Amino acid sequence: METHYYEVNINWNQDRRGMMCAPEINSVLGENGCLEVATPPQFDKGIPGKWSPEHLFTAAVSSCLMTTFLAIAENYKLDFTGFACASKGKLEKVEGKFLMTEVILEPTVTIVREEDYDKAIKVLHKSEAACLISNSIKSKVTMVPFIKVQDNIMDVA
Repeated sequence: METHYYEVNINWNQDRRGMMCAPEINSVLGENGCLEVATPPQFDKGIPGKWSPEHLFTAAVSSCLMTTFLAIAENYKLDFTGFACASKGKLEKVEGKFLMTEVILEPTVTIVREEDYDKAIKVLHKSEAACLISNSIKSKVTMVPFIKVQDNIMDVA
């Protein structure tokens, strides 16, 4: 595979907020492809209700799990009807520096047939191992998967 670059531009607006845009997204969506980002409210002069770098970091790991899952599930011919993932990024101060130390992923895959349970678990674990964002960061990534068969949730723990 050849090298790829993903361009993101940020412009400060006022206070502790700015507008983040990606030219390839803006070419399709215009201004709607931009996100307002800000310092989170846990920090001095932070702004509630806005995307923060910490949210985006957590979202990058979570969305990478989903897109990797979709590709691997297709290759394994997994018959599923849903994928959702709750995620939490853990921010801590370590040796005087703020770090995102852990991302906890709680994916739920909805399968049609109970006999696909083992295949769904296998696909989730392969997805976790192959996620390029998770493999690119030093934060611990913890996955707590759930499998749902129609209306029954099966805890994988």
